[in-house]
Amino acid sequence: MNRITLQGKLDLIHEFWTPKIIAELNGQYVKLAKAKGEMVWHSHQDEDELFLVIRGKLTIELRDREINLTEGDIFIVPKGIEHRPIAREEAHILLFEPIETKHTGNIRSTMTVENLEWI
Repeated sequence: MNRITLQGKLDLIHEFWTPKIIAELNGQYVKLAKAKGEMVWHSHQDEDELFLVIRGKLTIELRDREINLTEGDIFIVPKGIEHRPIAREEAHILLFEPIETKHTGNIRSTMTVENLEWI
């Protein structure tokens, strides 16, 4: 058991939309990512996905509305809901989701990361 310093972990991330695993608990991964630009539309059929904005602003587009998040805000995308995260400027986010959650759900794109890295 070691203390995790979020800023120290964020300093190790150099790509956008490439989550890194920082912890595991109760069948869930805690992930950090840097975001800028648009992610692909996708959904996770069997898992909810929690977004916590650490720095910056993040918009979660849903098919029927937009959720605008700022530092300290949390939004949970329910399983099966199609969504597209967008960061107009660089944002830092923490994700909390089941271990089996695929990066872009069943959608495959150039943004898809198959094997997430631990940092």
